[in-house]
Amino acid sequence: MARYTEAVCRLCRRERMKLFLKGAKCDTMKCPIERKPYPPGEHGRGRIRESEYMLQLREKQKARRIYGVLEKQFRNLYAEANRQTGITGENLLRMLEQRLDNVVFRANFAASRNQARQFVRHGHVTVNGKKVTIPSYMVRKGDVVEIGPKARNFIVVRHNTDTIDRAVPMWLETETGALKVTVRDLPLREQIDIPVREQLIVELYSK
Repeated sequence: MARYTEAVCRLCRRERMKLFLKGAKCDTMKCPIERKPYPPGEHGRGRIRESEYMLQLREKQKARRIYGVLEKQFRNLYAEANRQTGITGENLLRMLEQRLDNVVFRANFAASRNQARQFVRHGHVTVNGKKVTIPSYMVRKGDVVEIGPKARNFIVVRHNTDTIDRAVPMWLETETGALKVTVRDLPLREQIDIPVREQLIVELYSK
């Protein structure tokens, strides 16, 4: 499985904003962007010329990094979103939100999407009672996502459910103390709170 293995805090610094890729660390003063709020590298503090292409590219990279998707996966998702009826940018964000690893993160079972991806890969997540080990699995309306019996007693899972206070989106329905979440409906654009201007992504890929 191809994945990004470098320091993820560099990604936040490159986008000049917190992407919350490290869970609880992002909320503390240990977050590198608090001390170095400029892009990494030798010329990070230099003046950057903001062209139209650069703005479009940065929005695409920001979305990729927030959801932990590689370029080929992202391009394939865009192609599928473009084939669907409706607004392409909203279709793209909806498909990203439907990823199983994102649902595990949104349900507060994991501190970050990277941790959620690890839970899925290790077989600790079930969908409708069946174990699914593919982080990019697309959930559908009515699906029930649950932490497996073995993982329920993991300290990290219990710690996450006890300490994480992120608001669960309206399109998901959680059961208190059950480590179970039901997909009530597919997410609407106003229910997706990531700071991305999807229209710029569409303009980039439409060239």
